[in-house]
Amino acid sequence: MEILALIIKIVLVVFSGFLIVVVLLQSGAKTGVPGAVGGGAEAMWGKKKARGMEATLVRLTRVAAIGFMVLAVLLVIMQKYWM
Repeated sequence: MEILALIIKIVLVVFSGFLIVVVLLQSGAKTGVPGAVGGGAEAMWGKKKARGMEATLVRLTRVAAIGFMVLAVLLVIMQKYWM
């Protein structure tokens, strides 16, 4: 059971890092560093696909947030009841 907890912890760290990156890539109301990074991604994906890029980042943020929350709750339940 300890190996499973270790695997979940590693995946949780990966999800948290991915969540941080995806949130920072989204452009906010003010243009700053995230706007500059988003602008670079926009140039890579084309100006017409800027809305598609934002929609993709929103979807990735949702997936990362849900995965992070599920893994965190699962880890707490495992440590409380099975360890």
